[in-house]
Amino acid sequence: MNNRLKTSLIMLYAVLISCVSVQSQSLVKISPDKEQQTVEGWGSSLCWWAHMLGQWQNEEAIDEIVNYITSPNELNMNVFRYNIGGGDNPAHYSTENTPGHMAFGKGLRAEMQGFKASETSPYDWSADAGQRKIMLKIKEKRPDAVFEAFSNSAPYWMTYSGCSAGNENALHDNLNRKYYNQFCDYLIDVCKFYKDSLHIEFKTLEPFNEPLTGYWNNLGSQEGCHFSVKSQIKLLKILYPKLKKSHLATVISVCDETNLSLFITELEEYIADGNVVDLLGQLNTHTYNGSDKERKKVSQLVRRLDKPFWQSETGPSDYSSTDLGTNLQLAQKLIADMRILKPTAWLDWQMMEENNNTWCFFRADFKNETYHLVKNFYVRMQFTRFIKQGYHIIESDNSDVLAALNPQKTELVLVAVNNSDSQKNFQFDLSAFRTLANSAELYSTNENGNCKKQSQLNVENKRINYQSPGRSISTIVLPAKQYE
Repeated sequence: MNNRLKTSLIMLYAVLISCVSVQSQSLVKISPDKEQQTVEGWGSSLCWWAHMLGQWQNEEAIDEIVNYITSPNELNMNVFRYNIGGGDNPAHYSTENTPGHMAFGKGLRAEMQGFKASETSPYDWSADAGQRKIMLKIKEKRPDAVFEAFSNSAPYWMTYSGCSAGNENALHDNLNRKYYNQFCDYLIDVCKFYKDSLHIEFKTLEPFNEPLTGYWNNLGSQEGCHFSVKSQIKLLKILYPKLKKSHLATVISVCDETNLSLFITELEEYIADGNVVDLLGQLNTHTYNGSDKERKKVSQLVRRLDKPFWQSETGPSDYSSTDLGTNLQLAQKLIADMRILKPTAWLDWQMMEENNNTWCFFRADFKNETYHLVKNFYVRMQFTRFIKQGYHIIESDNSDVLAALNPQKTELVLVAVNNSDSQKNFQFDLSAFRTLANSAELYSTNENGNCKKQSQLNVENKRINYQSPGRSISTIVLPAKQYE
């Protein structure tokens, strides 16, 4: 082979290698001028874990957990949903030797107490001490905390079945129509008690939980109450004037459906009614299931109605992968929700579990009052610690990347998920920014590290090249200024 041919082949090989390298790299354009929603906060429901944690005698452990949840240097969570328990038939609760129906598959934590034992009984404000204790500790740690009150079910004595887990037929309403007024009064009275006696005023009141599903049946494993859309509308028209008359600042939120398809169904029927949308102060949905197409439709409906909007409950959808893999899949759902659905708050369902590492941040032994942090704690921290309250979500053109700017528009946060086994090369195009620092901070969680600070990344020609390890989530924090 002559030298000229040899040189040509070497040059051709270099070009081919360069092309392969470019093709394997994800170019991510960040557009600060395309500002989306403002982040109100991150959080979770309080039932059922707070009901259990609040009964611990180990005050030091309780305070540690609350600090982990609320501290700006930890999970930095500030949005919490308080469950107004309906309370079940006393004969249905667990005894020393026999578990009650609520406890099957869920444990004693699901046996939530109500405040009124019968139609003629007085309110027992000593009930539900555990959940209340944790809420008050959160309020003390985070004066900026936002609380919602929500109901899984009316008290058992208001239901057709006499059981707050649901009707005999899970697709039939369980709240007896003759108790619609009393149920509304019950919810409002609890909200008034918390404001007048404990100085907590709920931002929102949600009277339904996954109301169109067929999950909730008599002697089932959790409190639940089916409401047809017509029944929902009827109750909302009773609840609204009562809530206004109470002089609470609390507004109604709906409808906390389990998936986006059912949320769309309900919202479209609300709109068709013509008289109920104006009664609503906030819209809530769960995202256990939902396509990007449904996310776009929900976002369009919410924008059309111009209401505050939360993703108020979700959890992992796949249990087949490793714990970290499942955590990263949920992180990808969070990114899809924030980029396409565009809620202002994003909430998990549970903070603590006894029997798994994927639906929680703390693995606990409730009986022995012990706990430890699990990998999901650090996966979620990659978002919540760095994308703070008041930050604006901005557009990124990559489904694995969430981008945000602080209110002063001087700090850019990028969160990138790589749930593959292979390294993934991200090239962030930051040309839309006027000025950028020369380097960016990097934090990463993977099998071997927990939100660990890494070596700084260089910024060259308004671009950051980052090689993300397989099975990891990474957060990049960069001082930056966008164009006016």
